[in-house]
Amino acid sequence: MKNLLFTELNISQEIIKAVKDMGFEEATSIQSITIPKILDGFDVIGQAQTGTGKTASFGIPILEKIDQNNKDTQVLILAPTRELAVQISTELKNLAKYKKGVSILSIYGGQPIERQIFLLKKGVQIIVGTPGRILDHLDRKTLKLDKIKMLVLDEADEMLDMGFIDDIEEIFKNTPEDKQTILFSATISDEFMNLTKKYQKDPLFLKVEHETISVPKIKQIYYELRENGKQELLCRLIDLYKVKLGIVFCNTKKKVDDVVANLQLRGYFADALHGDMSQMKRDAVMSRFRKGHTEILVATDVAARGIDIENLEAVFNYDLPQDEEYYVHRIGRTGRAGKSGYAFSFISGKDIYKLRDIQRYTKAQIERGVIPKLEEVEEIRMLQFFDKVEEVIDDSDLEKYINLVSKMLSKDSEITSLEVAGALLKMYFKGKIDNSTEIEEMFTSNRNTRNASRNYTRNSDYKRLFINLGKNNDISASDILGAITSECKIDGKLVGKIDIKDNCSFVEVPKDKYIDIINIMKDKTIKKNKIRIEEANIRPRRKF
Repeated sequence: MKNLLFTELNISQEIIKAVKDMGFEEATSIQSITIPKILDGFDVIGQAQTGTGKTASFGIPILEKIDQNNKDTQVLILAPTRELAVQISTELKNLAKYKKGVSILSIYGGQPIERQIFLLKKGVQIIVGTPGRILDHLDRKTLKLDKIKMLVLDEADEMLDMGFIDDIEEIFKNTPEDKQTILFSATISDEFMNLTKKYQKDPLFLKVEHETISVPKIKQIYYELRENGKQELLCRLIDLYKVKLGIVFCNTKKKVDDVVANLQLRGYFADALHGDMSQMKRDAVMSRFRKGHTEILVATDVAARGIDIENLEAVFNYDLPQDEEYYVHRIGRTGRAGKSGYAFSFISGKDIYKLRDIQRYTKAQIERGVIPKLEEVEEIRMLQFFDKVEEVIDDSDLEKYINLVSKMLSKDSEITSLEVAGALLKMYFKGKIDNSTEIEEMFTSNRNTRNASRNYTRNSDYKRLFINLGKNNDISASDILGAITSECKIDGKLVGKIDIKDNCSFVEVPKDKYIDIINIMKDKTIKKNKIRIEEANIRPRRKF
């Protein structure tokens, strides 16, 4: 099944407009197959990896089916962590931008419960929460689920792995039997299947298969840099690899227009392709690109759908795609018919985590590239310029211009022809090649910041904590990191060294947060194992 445009789905203009504002026109695979079925009222099991657009898969039908005039809680979405709960809530609010009278609230531990109670009393139609805090409100009678029409479990496998099964079942008991139940999961376990059999009615199992890259001659490279360095890097790579035909992918139409304007300002033959253009204009753009009159096409995913260009040398992921499948579609446009090609991806900030998801999804090797130095690019640009000069010398009538140079030289006998040529070169390249340190600073990687934070853990601003779980409990460093970041609302970059022993573990955390971390984590579980956490004993140094 091909991916559908959002306009091809049976959804309101308010949602379509909100989706366009978010920069999307084409639904992902999981969205294309699940949205129509959820809208039709079926119980659904959706299996898809993180990053495939699952939130909109259930979020759009929720917003379409909500009764905007009824202030009762109609939808409950359960998420394993507070970060995911906040993320879902934020995306729902973006999707509901033009839907009047829709109230959405995320509730989770670590947030003042009094404020949550105050907002719940006012009436909230859609609640996104973690199981523990939802149960807390049910116990306090500050939340009623007897009018629930739809219950969604996102990343259900994660919730089961984290030991939430009892909490989930207790929550189900507080909801009507005739509700619609939607479960999304990356993996399907026996425990998961038991849950579906118990609480779903003839569910539809909808799965998105992974796509693999079938063009091994594509060399895939990523560059980690600041957002404001992308434009300069794009120009450097075009010049360094002498790209005569390439596509640059952006996630939004505004970004497409901005990139094209900058490329044209720098003298590149670039053109835009996106959904705001008429079909006639799109055809004209594609005609120029196929004929080679346009060197660089800057496009959104939907606009570039179905493009098949011979001799396409490079694809640039100016923005990483939201959906891993789109990465496969994008880079597969080069390296066709046995030819080689390049796929360059620009990584800024937290994009590095999305890139790892893409690598796992595609099972492809994407190597880290070294940003070309200005001197390398300058040399390439000069050589290209001299090639053009030779072409002009061979093909053009230069007598008029030679006479002008001769007059200039005759006026001042101290000026040489080499100096005239050098001055003309300087005038031509002024602004096109910038030797300032500001441009190089654009490429300072966020990775340096992360490494600095890791090194920071070795000083006295960090505390070492003891946890009573280790290798014998099947606990890994990522399990501990995930538990602390999700429960304590702390950036993972601030967590220091994690040392896993057989029967216990040690983790370094910021000194100003360690008491809060101990208090929050002391009653939690990791992989169904209850945590005992405390400040680690400091061994006295041996005296010799």
